[in-house]
Amino acid sequence: METILEAKGISKFFHIPEEIQVLDNVSFSMKKGEFVSIMGKSGCGKSTLLYVLSTMDSDYSGELYIDRKLITGQTPNQLAHIRNANIGFVFQFHYLLPEFTVLENVVLPAKKLGLKTYEEIEFDAMEKLKLLGISDQALKLSSRISGGQKQRVAIARALINHPSIIMGDEPTGNLDSRNANVVFDIFKELSSEKNLSLLVVTHDEDFAKRTDRIIQMGDGKIIS
Repeated sequence: METILEAKGISKFFHIPEEIQVLDNVSFSMKKGEFVSIMGKSGCGKSTLLYVLSTMDSDYSGELYIDRKLITGQTPNQLAHIRNANIGFVFQFHYLLPEFTVLENVVLPAKKLGLKTYEEIEFDAMEKLKLLGISDQALKLSSRISGGQKQRVAIARALINHPSIIMGDEPTGNLDSRNANVVFDIFKELSSEKNLSLLVVTHDEDFAKRTDRIIQMGDGKIIS
C-alpha cells in the first residue's frame, strides 16, 4: 500500500504570550485508503497537528510528505496549490457561502484550481452530490437546507478536486447522532470503496472506535 501522508519529527512552538511547545517530535504515516482518527484531551495539540499536516501552518520543524513529495519549505503559493489539488477539508462548521446555491458552493475549489471547463466541473459536482444523496438540493440556496445536508455539501466540496486525502476537524461535532452516523458511513464508504484516505480529529469515541486506527495524543506527543 502506498504512503499518502508522512510526518517526520514535527515540532512546533507558540511564541506569544510565552514560548510553549505544542507539538513535540510527532512522527507517523498513513496509507492510501486508510481511515484514521486523532483523539486526545482539549489542548493536546491535535488541531494544531491537523493544521500543520494540511499545509495551512508552515511554521514548524521536521518534514511533511504528501504523496511521497516533500512539502516542507515550499512557498505560500505552492502550498495553496498543493492544498487545493491534494487535500479536501471538512470542518465542524461547514463554511458554506449562504448566498450561493449548493451547486455553486461545491464547484468553488475546482474553479480555483482551473484544470477543467466549467461544464466539466458542474457535471463532476452533480456526480458528487448524487454520491452523497443530495443532488435534489443542488439549486437551493445553501442557507435553506438542513444542518446534516450542509455537512454533506461540505463533503461534496471536499471531494470535487479528487484529493489524495480528506482531513476533518470535528466533522460531526455539530450534528445530532443520526446525522453523525450518516457522515461516518459516507467516510467509511469513501475509504473502502473509493480508496480515499481520511484523517479526522474527533472527540467522539464511538466515531473513532469504528475507524481503522486511532492516534492518541497527549501534551503534544503521540502516546499510542
